[in-house]
Amino acid sequence: MAFSNPQYLVSTDWLAEHLDDPAVRVLDVTAKLTSSLENVAEADHFAPAHIPGSVFFDVSSGKGVLSDPDAALPWTWPSPDRVAASLAAAGVSEGDRVILVGRTPRPGIDAGTMWCTRAWWTLHHSGVDCAILQGGLERWEAEGRPVASSPDRRPEAEPAPAIPSPGWVVDGRSSALATKADVVAAVEGIAQDGPAAPVCLVDALTEDSFDGTGTAYGPRSGHITGAINVPFRSLIETETAGFVDAEAMRAHLTETGLLGDRPVITYCGGAIAATVDAFALALFAKTDVSVYDGSLMEWTVDSDLPMTDPSG
Repeated sequence: MAFSNPQYLVSTDWLAEHLDDPAVRVLDVTAKLTSSLENVAEADHFAPAHIPGSVFFDVSSGKGVLSDPDAALPWTWPSPDRVAASLAAAGVSEGDRVILVGRTPRPGIDAGTMWCTRAWWTLHHSGVDCAILQGGLERWEAEGRPVASSPDRRPEAEPAPAIPSPGWVVDGRSSALATKADVVAAVEGIAQDGPAAPVCLVDALTEDSFDGTGTAYGPRSGHITGAINVPFRSLIETETAGFVDAEAMRAHLTETGLLGDRPVITYCGGAIAATVDAFALALFAKTDVSVYDGSLMEWTVDSDLPMTDPSG
């Protein structure tokens, strides 16, 4: 069994064969966040060892290159102009194929997978041809492939105009995004219709977070009322973009009901891990999927919004 969209992943063999292709740009999205949401991965991990020709692309700091710098919350969806300018600053020209790579400096904290999928989700729905390196930098290095330690940059490109994406933009907003109002409507539908609700709401965090016994992403613990739990780590072999095989992934997504006919909204703490679940669905060509951009960082601060905390 194969993925419906295998082009969204590339192997280390493929990347090794295309490293010298001028139309292929490798962006390293490794994250190592401090308590103030500063990303120190460039100095600590990228500079000592990175894929030759790759460019460090900071998507994970509080106001990263694929975030709205003026938003109240970190990692809020950027404008098309910011996407274009950030890509140009990384030397990406219009028409290039972007390959996203990452490593996991601290397992359980800085999972490379979720930063790759967050970058992919944003770029893909901005009209960019992009893919994720299966297995990440750990696999690349384990196979003895070359790494560089000096800065590698292509001259900054001219910002490309925003690429129109018919079918992805509804009333000026990307259909890849869910708002708080969208989630409220989903919760109300679940309360009214139960398992037959028109939208499937998915929490991508760990089981203990979902149950209210683990990390809380705001003043209230637990999960959004009516959500089901499909932890992002259930879809990967390692924390650095080592996704489970297509057969196992399809079985899991089918069992949890995510590959059915209903639209899916995923969420997590800050709309990062949620993109792993969303990306997995994209691998099977499910298109009616959106990520709640505010996630629990927005939801938990409003006491009028329903939360379920099984831990009491």
